[in-house]
Amino acid sequence: MADKIIALACAAGMSTSLIVKKMQDAAKAAGKDYEIFAKATSEAEKLLFAEPKPDLLLLGPQVAYQKASLKKKADLAGVPLDVINMQDYGMMRGDKVLAQAEKLMGL
Repeated sequence: MADKIIALACAAGMSTSLIVKKMQDAAKAAGKDYEIFAKATSEAEKLLFAEPKPDLLLLGPQVAYQKASLKKKADLAGVPLDVINMQDYGMMRGDKVLAQAEKLMGL
């Protein structure tokens, strides 16, 4: 099992798959064993209460408007949640998004 599980959520789970790959590459290059995947925001609530639940949920900038409602559920589940930096997302900077994720997880 991976050391950390990082879930990303976007409108359909598709656009975020590109940044997931970049994050996976950055984690692998740093010798870190992280499971990183993307899902649609419609599945995010279910994900928060699944086993194993993610250590972090990041939202794509295009669904930032859903942060408030999902944050309440994430808080109940004990899972940190934030929105991916728009510039890092747009430029597909997987290393920067991974650094944001690690900071949010207290690493």
